[in-house]
Amino acid sequence: MARIVYLLELGPDSGKSAVALGLAELLSRKVPGIGVFRPVNPATPDVLLELLRQRYGIADEQLHGVTYAEAAAMLAEGRAEELVGRIVEQFRPLAHRHDAVVVIGTDIDDDLAFNVRLANEFGAVVVAVVNGSGVGPHTLDSAARQAYHALADLDATIAAVILNRTPEVVPAPELPVPCYVIPEVPTIGAPTVGEVAAQLGASVITAGLGDPDAALGRDVLDYVVGAAQVPALLSHLTPECLLITPGDRADLLVAAGAAHASGLVPLAGIVLTLGIAPDPTALALFERLNPGLAVLSVPTASYDTIATSTRMEHRLGPANPRKVEAALGAFESYVDTDGLAGALELNEPARVTPLMFEYDLIDRARAQRRHLVLPEGTEERILRAADILLRRGVADLTLLGDPDTIRTRARDLALDVSAARLIDPVRDPLREEFAATYRDLRAHKGVTLDLARDVVADVSYFGTLMVQLGHADGMVSGATHTTAATIRPAFEIIKTVPGLSVASSVFFMLLPDRVLVYGDCAVNPDPDAEQLADIAISSADTAARFGVTPRVAMLSYSTGTSGSGADVTKVAQATALVRERRSDLPVEGPIQYDAAIDPAVAATKLPGSAVAGQATVFVFPDLNTGNNTYKAVQRSAGAVAVGPVMQGLNKPVNDLSRGATVKDIVNTVAITAIQAQKA
Repeated sequence: MARIVYLLELGPDSGKSAVALGLAELLSRKVPGIGVFRPVNPATPDVLLELLRQRYGIADEQLHGVTYAEAAAMLAEGRAEELVGRIVEQFRPLAHRHDAVVVIGTDIDDDLAFNVRLANEFGAVVVAVVNGSGVGPHTLDSAARQAYHALADLDATIAAVILNRTPEVVPAPELPVPCYVIPEVPTIGAPTVGEVAAQLGASVITAGLGDPDAALGRDVLDYVVGAAQVPALLSHLTPECLLITPGDRADLLVAAGAAHASGLVPLAGIVLTLGIAPDPTALALFERLNPGLAVLSVPTASYDTIATSTRMEHRLGPANPRKVEAALGAFESYVDTDGLAGALELNEPARVTPLMFEYDLIDRARAQRRHLVLPEGTEERILRAADILLRRGVADLTLLGDPDTIRTRARDLALDVSAARLIDPVRDPLREEFAATYRDLRAHKGVTLDLARDVVADVSYFGTLMVQLGHADGMVSGATHTTAATIRPAFEIIKTVPGLSVASSVFFMLLPDRVLVYGDCAVNPDPDAEQLADIAISSADTAARFGVTPRVAMLSYSTGTSGSGADVTKVAQATALVRERRSDLPVEGPIQYDAAIDPAVAATKLPGSAVAGQATVFVFPDLNTGNNTYKAVQRSAGAVAVGPVMQGLNKPVNDLSRGATVKDIVNTVAITAIQAQKA
């Protein structure tokens, strides 16, 4: 039976969408498949349902019971029981298709009893969301108690109460059920410049010389009307404000662009009113400043413009992933997700799906936060990933590169990496300490102090030495560097675990219905039997570390004794070594891939094997086979390949593909953080 969680809003503007997202994220880590449902849906497109549908791969065509218009008509005609029946009828099939469902309650007529009736009909537990904005601690305590007792009086099964959007962090009130307090995060509810433009019906005069999507995607945290002279305007500008000024004030347009470009105060954008086109020379100067700001034009006066702008609020949707990450970061920072999972009676899953695996990485990394260094600090994908990682609280970060360049690049992309430490390896005082350390480590290779100073100015060497000397817990690189440039410093400085013959790597292969581990597909060209055994053991340990039960297949072109040759003999010897060193590991080899993964083939070729047909860890005999196989499965089967994940080093360093996406980088950083927890 599916676990049904009914999200019920007590009071308007509680930030229910952000809490719904947080609950869906929590459920996605605990069960293989989740669904979402709105009993009563607005007639307009529902951006929240579309966000949840896309993010969690929900395939249901209809995610609601009835529309607001239908519900209102039925209630007006006294057909309340028929309305409940129709909604329940729509809900039941969806509940049978999923392991858990988040139901987003309706605010129709502010009818609390109607929502509780539906929750009880669904067999749901209720999570209540109370708007905590603009009230003090005593009032919050009273609001939480009133919400609890109002639901209890209606016989609701209450799982938790969440006070959301509070003006400050305060202790949670004591209730018979868990209670959580989530403070206001301005960036979540703030509209973007693009949304304001749509609301105003504005035309975009320029989006700067940078990324127009970034310029229109900036958050509007405040509004400033500019009509005074330049010095007065500059003193009134606030961070991330939208400047609204008449179109003929060329002086204010240029001054605002200069203030933003110089770093004096970051703006959201500029709106020119009265339908007056800006002076062409002033606009050209503004664009040459390259502030990365959008300039909008509206026909209305300043008063009407600001009145219309301030009446709108952003709605969480798939178009702005940055706000999604901010909402999840707030939820996960202030809600005890393990405690809430217990209140929702969510047990640990029997199997791990790809979606569960990816979201579990974030959860586990956050549980014991570590400090990681990213050497490619000016690269756009790294900056976008850093923005997500910092918002979600996945890890503390150091970005290497010229700090001014990093800040400017982040500003132009409308990203916030202000919480990261920025270090220029060429100018930082640590360079001298690192040079001395590297000289000592490589003196046997003739490395002098002068040579060492040059070597450690390289971001890969500087980042590796940060890890070695305890200034960071791990490193992720490779978005713009080769694998050799990333891994060579690790082999020279960090080195392999004592007693291990070789460092190696694995890929986590996220197939539609399972997670497999492939090793080694990136590092060792032709391992011998002893090295292959070490790769197998390391891969099994890595799999177990990340929630994949290890059943190891030592791959070959032969299954059992069906073939012969030097390559088959090597795999057989490696299998024997694994059994000798780790009798606790289920291992089979030599075995062909089809016999390892397909139960029907296994029943014919190796009947009775504990691994054949159900292997989870696939150890390839050489790099040629492994690299080609992982890429073939990735491209042909639509699998997501996460990695390569290095194993066998004394401290975690991981390499990215130069084609890595932002999502790949986020996953790899989370994996590295988890490895650092173990270290």
